[in-house]
Amino acid sequence: MEGKSVLKNLSPYKPGKHPDQIKKVFNVKKIVKLASNENPYGSSPAVKQIFEDRSDNSYALYPDGHASELREALSDQLGVSGDQLVFGNGSDELIQMISRAYLYPGSHTIMATPTFPQYKHHALIEGAHIEEVPLNNGAHDLKEMFNKIHEQTKVIWLCSPNNPTGTPLCKQSFHQFMEQCPKDILVVLDEAYYEYQHSKYDLNVIQKLHTYDNLITLRTFSKAYGLASLRIGYAVANKHVAQQLNIVRGPFNTSTIAQKAAVTALKDENFVRESIKKNEQVKNQFMLFLDDLGWTYDHSETNFLFVKTPVSGYDIEKFLLKHGFIIRPGEALGMKNTMRVTIGTEEEMKELQQLLLTFNKKINEGKIR
Repeated sequence: MEGKSVLKNLSPYKPGKHPDQIKKVFNVKKIVKLASNENPYGSSPAVKQIFEDRSDNSYALYPDGHASELREALSDQLGVSGDQLVFGNGSDELIQMISRAYLYPGSHTIMATPTFPQYKHHALIEGAHIEEVPLNNGAHDLKEMFNKIHEQTKVIWLCSPNNPTGTPLCKQSFHQFMEQCPKDILVVLDEAYYEYQHSKYDLNVIQKLHTYDNLITLRTFSKAYGLASLRIGYAVANKHVAQQLNIVRGPFNTSTIAQKAAVTALKDENFVRESIKKNEQVKNQFMLFLDDLGWTYDHSETNFLFVKTPVSGYDIEKFLLKHGFIIRPGEALGMKNTMRVTIGTEEEMKELQQLLLTFNKKINEGKIR
């Protein structure tokens, strides 16, 4: 059986290499994964208690399809109506929902390049025409994206801070873009790393949703909250857009455990705050190291850095894997001679720095070209 013809030209999503796989291939005991932008400090200790308390038969029951408890908790925290929220199996599923609801053969969608690849992936599956606009110094070129709009444009994807570069949108440019953008075009703002950015880069979109009826923002519990394995994210939009996406959404798409963990994680503001503080400290140390090494990087308001490297990111990946460190080569993201590095703990990053010093010495000696 053959599916849609476009599937012949697409591949399944390729996640970062799994630690168990690396242990077998390279015969190393310790693995440090710095490839998927996970929180190295885990999740709130209170979340662990949820698993210990599930001694009843609740696993045999379907989850709350309305995510009532989480909906109420987020509604209170964000100051929005509960029917403005849509929950997904991570932001990934929300992206799929949006594509399914608003894109179709002959429609047109605009996004940056490079950016999170799932925008393009799902748009292509729905038969939409893709318009990609190159980044400008790691950031979205909103003027050029606006110039690409035409009568068939249905969705514009913005990622701030952007993945893989970590660079945020300019607040003034974003609001100017929204004011000029036709109201019949849905603008999707992916804020997966929202919690990590400094307050001066906060676009304040929640407060602007009543002004921008065509705006939807995506956020997740996978990053700063440390719940990546539970797969839960959410969208905030006006009630009409939220209702349309809830029609597309599967009836029981987020698990009972994920919902409960998200509610619990929301309450532990201190854990998130401390995680972000430590991330910032260690990231600044790593940036100073890169400065001394002579390697440059994009401005990042996230828990990762996108680094320009003197050789292929694949060469660096191969070297580091032998020592149990996993990073993301930029070539896998469409950028030559770059790598994306998640900021780990202080100890992990010091070990990484020693390895990069050794690698850079090999480059200077002409052993790696």
